[in-house]
Amino acid sequence: MTTLPMPAMRPADPRFSSGPCVKRPGWSLEALGDASLGRSHRAKPGKAKLAEAIELTRKVLQVPDTHRIGIVPASDTGAVEMAMWSMLGARGVDMLAWESFGAGWVTDVLKQLKLTDVRRIEADYGELPDLAQVDCDRDVVFTWNGTTSGVRVPNADFIAADRAGLTICDATSAAFAQRLDFDKLDVVTFSWQKVLGGEAAHGMIILSPRAVERLENHVPGWPLPKIFRMTKGGKLIEGIFSGETINTPSMLAVEDYLDALRWADSIGGLDALIARADANFAVIDEFVANSPWLGHLARAPETRSNTSVCLSFVDPDIAALDAEAQAAFAKGLVSLLDKEGVALDIGAYRDAPPGLRIWTGGTVDTSDLAALMPWLDWAFATRKAALQQAA
Repeated sequence: MTTLPMPAMRPADPRFSSGPCVKRPGWSLEALGDASLGRSHRAKPGKAKLAEAIELTRKVLQVPDTHRIGIVPASDTGAVEMAMWSMLGARGVDMLAWESFGAGWVTDVLKQLKLTDVRRIEADYGELPDLAQVDCDRDVVFTWNGTTSGVRVPNADFIAADRAGLTICDATSAAFAQRLDFDKLDVVTFSWQKVLGGEAAHGMIILSPRAVERLENHVPGWPLPKIFRMTKGGKLIEGIFSGETINTPSMLAVEDYLDALRWADSIGGLDALIARADANFAVIDEFVANSPWLGHLARAPETRSNTSVCLSFVDPDIAALDAEAQAAFAKGLVSLLDKEGVALDIGAYRDAPPGLRIWTGGTVDTSDLAALMPWLDWAFATRKAALQQAA
């Protein structure tokens, strides 16, 4: 059946999911023993924890003092929706999309907010749109890192420093692994369960002074749900940005986020996290460069993500299959690796082209990715042999 022997080395941790992502090395439930449980989040201990989460976020992510940081409901999705519902409509908007989440923001702006002065600047999976088309005198909504395509913007050079519009950036799989240019970004959002491997349901929103000015001077033309409201009486609700959350947070999840931030700070902060992610990506990049059957979905090297690495089949026999057959092949390969306990949750996103998606953020140990690579060859050879035998 198989043309390759089963590899001897196994990853110590097989969790390569792109969200929720693996926790930091050495994590255990005991790390959460100091959580402020059974108390109001508005009591002194809870407020102190929430304020610490904001300040450690600022330190590790290197957020300028001019920017406000808030903990908001409903993960990154809630943070992006909060920004769009609260700030858009003041001027035309350019919507950038090259994978499923960016496409989702386009749908919300067109079908829910029903804005009419909207330009869609889009590209297929594996490509980046023509960023030269972006008009920064309009508002701009984009993802920094396309989690489901493995395509990221290489930098913020396409954003004008003297822009009249706002830039709203979904950075959930980029924050803590890629360097964000806060001088060019007016709204940055992310979730705890991505790069730092925290628990789900909580989002972060970072606002520049320009974003605050928009909030205080723009009244949306639609009703705002309570969980989206960041102003009262035309003024920013400052408490949101000091730990007074809009709704009740999980203090256990807060403690877990604090644990991840403290770990990140202890190893050298943002620079160390980026270095770990880059080293992890390099393992896969070298493997793909020498593989006759696997390729990067992201075509241009400078746009390839160092967190959500998306891979496609380039083997002529498999690439010749139709999309349904390729998807079945990929599912079988992923199931085989799952059954062996060497890689969990590495199938491509459901809306993406058939293939693999391997998380390489800073909480992953490079040695685990190095151990995984021979297993990819083994699983591919095993699945292809079975396919040929069935034919």
